[in-house]
Amino acid sequence: MPTLSEKLQEAAGFLRPRVLTSAKVGIVLGTGLGALADEVSVSARVSFREIPHLPQTSVQSHAGEFLAGKLNGTDVFVLDGRLHAYEGHSMESIVFPVRLLASLGCSTVVLSNAAGGLNLKYKLGDIMVLNDHINLPGLAGLSPLVGGNDEKMGPRFPDMSEPYDRKLIKLAHDTARKLKLKLREGVYVQVVGPSLETRAEYRFLRAMGADVVGMSTVPEVIAARHMGLKVVAFSIVTDLCDPDHLEEADIDRIIKTANEAQPRLTRLVKALVPQL
Repeated sequence: MPTLSEKLQEAAGFLRPRVLTSAKVGIVLGTGLGALADEVSVSARVSFREIPHLPQTSVQSHAGEFLAGKLNGTDVFVLDGRLHAYEGHSMESIVFPVRLLASLGCSTVVLSNAAGGLNLKYKLGDIMVLNDHINLPGLAGLSPLVGGNDEKMGPRFPDMSEPYDRKLIKLAHDTARKLKLKLREGVYVQVVGPSLETRAEYRFLRAMGADVVGMSTVPEVIAARHMGLKVVAFSIVTDLCDPDHLEEADIDRIIKTANEAQPRLTRLVKALVPQL
């Protein structure tokens, strides 16, 4: 049975002769940022199915492809889609793509997601840059770092006092202002899903200090920080989670809201990447 390090070496070894380039910036296109793939001058495109040890995503709107190319003149590796715990994937599988970016030489990763707005000041379609998170699954034991630790990849007890790089957060705000885009900043709380939360659960999450809630991102951030990558992440508010005025969730409407906000987040990330 190969170790995680051996799996990463095999996957990276498979990709290097196919991408024929290097990149310092890796991008994970979650819900709300899929259109950014169209902005990349693609030099190589590889399906997740072809990459050793990398499962295929089953989520609607996630293509499941590894792209290499240039974005706004900058060499990038792009993961068009991600894996989630609610699909039945293990934590090792969920964070494998981000670990692969690190193994290929990336030093910075950009993440995106769709999230429910817990902060009552937030509106549908708002974009938020993450400054912290609450790892509910991890606090209950579902962490990508549980198990044996390879010191070559990262420390046994990685510090998480600054999971999201402060300089990159400031850079995101500066870039948004130049583009005349509204950018909020706040705390993301992760749940496993796939069922959405009850009224009581929304009250609980708001009381914890979360501004948005979603079902991804945090494990990838932990793995990225474990391997020394800098992280900047964005959420698109795709539904409003006011427990006193809660409407029945409509996944099609959530995806529609994400798609409507995509051009703004795409503009922001496209302008941000050359500065990373």
